[in-house]
Amino acid sequence: MINVTIFKNADNMITGFKMLGHANYSEKGSDIVCAAVSALVINTINSIEHFTSDTFDINKDEDKGLIEFHMLGPISSHGNLLLNSLAYGLQGIVEEYEGKYIKISQKKMSGR
Repeated sequence: MINVTIFKNADNMITGFKMLGHANYSEKGSDIVCAAVSALVINTINSIEHFTSDTFDINKDEDKGLIEFHMLGPISSHGNLLLNSLAYGLQGIVEEYEGKYIKISQKKMSGR
């Protein structure tokens, strides 16, 4: 199962996310759930980097299925939109596969 934690600040703004695990929907290389999640995440990170001047920190470990992403400093309206779009897309995958392969939780963060 892919466990996703969405980090939010006191203003309920998404400041980052952590994903850990593998969907195990199918064998490696043909797992469409894992591919969908990966495409959303990679596109979001690349879009934030390309279309905004926002800064971020990222930690990843492909073997563990780990990506941890945190925005640094103020978040632009475009960065905010992209992170909300990611959360919306991931929620769609949860609903499509009835929560069997991906679970999303939220965590309030202070000081970020």
